[in-house]
Amino acid sequence: MNPLPPQHDLSRLFDLADYERMARSILSEPVWAYLNGGAGDELTVAENLRAWDRLRLMPRVLADLGGTDASVSLLGQRFGMPVLVAPTARHALFHPDAESATALGAAAMGAGMVAASLSTEPLERIADHYGEGLWLQMDLERDHTAAADSCARAEAAGCAALVLTADAPVHCFRYRERRAGFRFPDGDGVSSPAAQAAEDRIFGSAMLGRAPGWSDLEWLCGATRLPVWLKGVMHPADAGLALRHGASGIIVSNHGGRVLDGVPATLEALPDVVREVAGRAPVLVDGGIRRGTDVVKALALGASAVLLGRPILHGLAVGGAAGVAHCLKILRTELEAAMALTGCPTADSIRQTPPVSAI
Repeated sequence: MNPLPPQHDLSRLFDLADYERMARSILSEPVWAYLNGGAGDELTVAENLRAWDRLRLMPRVLADLGGTDASVSLLGQRFGMPVLVAPTARHALFHPDAESATALGAAAMGAGMVAASLSTEPLERIADHYGEGLWLQMDLERDHTAAADSCARAEAAGCAALVLTADAPVHCFRYRERRAGFRFPDGDGVSSPAAQAAEDRIFGSAMLGRAPGWSDLEWLCGATRLPVWLKGVMHPADAGLALRHGASGIIVSNHGGRVLDGVPATLEALPDVVREVAGRAPVLVDGGIRRGTDVVKALALGASAVLLGRPILHGLAVGGAAGVAHCLKILRTELEAAMALTGCPTADSIRQTPPVSAI
């Protein structure tokens, strides 16, 4: 736990980078290493950020900007902006109000939220603070007992979708975490990913033995009335397989560079996945989104919305629910300005006429 100073003047924080710097000054070194670190040499963490910077927007002039609207619809659910809070574990590490504060901030700004399976607070409490339409992220093992219970709880809590994270059957080495000595608090009930990665063998380990396959995704899709999104897709062939096995949506993600280092940025993977899906399902993307202009670029490449992970936790650490809401407000304001300056009055128009210099 990292108790906050009595007050932070959020009016002096102008962009998400300001929040990141402030969060760095608040959080302990081990918690900061856990939050902002990644796998291996953190090449993919850095590349996720650089890739958005390389793609250029093309401004348009004298466009008809009547009827401007940044909202989006995902499988029938309407959001005030094309942004969702990505599933991230243990928000109490960053603020005492934990996921409840994150949910309040997201709901206040009309953003979506995916509650993590490793949340500090129970799903029902998070849903009470977010309201109808929360999504729940799940980790699926070949023993479906826990997953069946999660499905039932999600439906009872009024959740609108499930998100199956598929890209982390084992944890890769996160050296920054290990050097900083990060551990989850005693009594948390979760072993550190760094500690799991320290096993003396991977092949033949219990982790690989529990890893799910495509038949498990198919089981999950048949075990709930909620739509199931598959998160962690980078290869277009996996996107096609996901749809054939019942997934309703695809999330292009490399786990924020926290699982396997040296993989492409999500921006690089997104266009091929969109082409493979070919309009059969919505495609979302995460990884390195830090500006409203990045959101425009993601939609221009065919995404229906983006997910935001680390920046939300920076906002939470600095200002609780107000910090989360302010981060999302900054992003939405930047997004709306970029939409106006590229001649795109709606989120749909960004995909119809992509305002980028090259794809």
